[in-house]
Amino acid sequence: MRPEIHWLLHFCLENQLLTEGQVLGMVSNLAPSTDVHACAKLLANSGWIADTTFLDSAIEASIKNTQDGFEIPVLPGLSCADTQSHVEGFPDFSILNQLNDDELRAAIRSLFTQCQKIGASDLHLTGGARPRMRHHRRIVYLSNAPLTDALARRINYLLLTPEQRQRFETDWDLDYALTVDDETAGFKMRFRANLMEQKKGISGVYRIVADHLMSLEQLGFPNADNIRKLLNYHNGIILVTGPVGSGKTTTLASLVNELNQTRKDHIITVEDPIEVMQHSVHSIVTQRQVGKHTESFKSALKSALREDPDIIIIGEMRDLETIEMAVTAAETGHLVIATMHTGDAASTLNRMLDVFPPSQQNQIRAMTAGSLRGIVCQRLIPSVDDEVVLACELLINTTAVANIIRDAKETGLESAMQSGKQLGMLTMNDSVQALLDQGKITAEVAAENMFNAESKA
Repeated sequence: MRPEIHWLLHFCLENQLLTEGQVLGMVSNLAPSTDVHACAKLLANSGWIADTTFLDSAIEASIKNTQDGFEIPVLPGLSCADTQSHVEGFPDFSILNQLNDDELRAAIRSLFTQCQKIGASDLHLTGGARPRMRHHRRIVYLSNAPLTDALARRINYLLLTPEQRQRFETDWDLDYALTVDDETAGFKMRFRANLMEQKKGISGVYRIVADHLMSLEQLGFPNADNIRKLLNYHNGIILVTGPVGSGKTTTLASLVNELNQTRKDHIITVEDPIEVMQHSVHSIVTQRQVGKHTESFKSALKSALREDPDIIIIGEMRDLETIEMAVTAAETGHLVIATMHTGDAASTLNRMLDVFPPSQQNQIRAMTAGSLRGIVCQRLIPSVDDEVVLACELLINTTAVANIIRDAKETGLESAMQSGKQLGMLTMNDSVQALLDQGKITAEVAAENMFNAESKA
């Protein structure tokens, strides 16, 4: 029986809406595949519980308690050990300790494959904690029992080379790109991985990368053609921004693929680490990984200007030197595309410009006003079908926008974007409102993701 149903029946019993005999009857007759919504419907249709408002709130609390990993309460006729021990389609973690190394590697491949198949974004394998994944922004536990540190360490170590293991045991932290492949099964996957030591043992976090490149339309951009127009420039800078886990890496890979398919140029990417492998098609694609092929973003960008690039891709702009080199490259005849961890166009410009000392502000604002081509801001928000949808903002650099940047009047960007709609600009509020109008998100989700949402009411 699923943990959510265990919690639902507990709430019903606790509120004296079911007797112990009724709970025991439900436990005895529910099919293993029954989910919490189907169970609640059975309770309502049977006439045992008429309060549908209570059932709705109990379902929500049951799902949340399961996701948060609270200890499952005891029910009549059912022990916690009888509750579903792992998620269907995933390996049974309770037997992994019994496997030899080859069998365990196969189980790990199965685990990664299933995560990728269902669209999970991250996988956590941590000593002293239940194995879990992040799916549509929510934590989903893959087992009711925590991993021992010994098993978690064995699993994470099996994925390392001897050099990586030595580095981790020396530094207690390790960032690396993981390739999981199996020629006989015909698949090859890459992941961004992090290992660290924490109070209960080893912790491994794996960012799941899609197994194929997707178009802007497939990613959910309603304004794909307007974004695509930015790729026609041969110089300037394009920024792809959003919070952690918003899909920036996937969007950046899609843009590189568009350029690779439509232009005959030299594309240099600087990434930490390389997550999506790009093979040269019409363009020559040179991918460099920080820490493996170059010391830093700064050194790679300085070197790139002498390597005859047409397009430079920067995995993340995170410091003054990288931003300065990117703006300089954009000004000297290169198209630069980079990502930043910011939520909207205004905060992106502020983050980008405020890292410079006051003595350089006027110069860097003038350079940015002349070189910026556009800013794509994105976020993934919960949809009504328990998945996620893409909301996005698009700023296109016009004369009005350039003047705002030059004069340090970013508060005027909102009105500039509203008046620039005919040019393809899109605000985050308008994007979220469109998703609400299409019935893809709820009003509550819309309110949470709009700026100055109270003025929209």
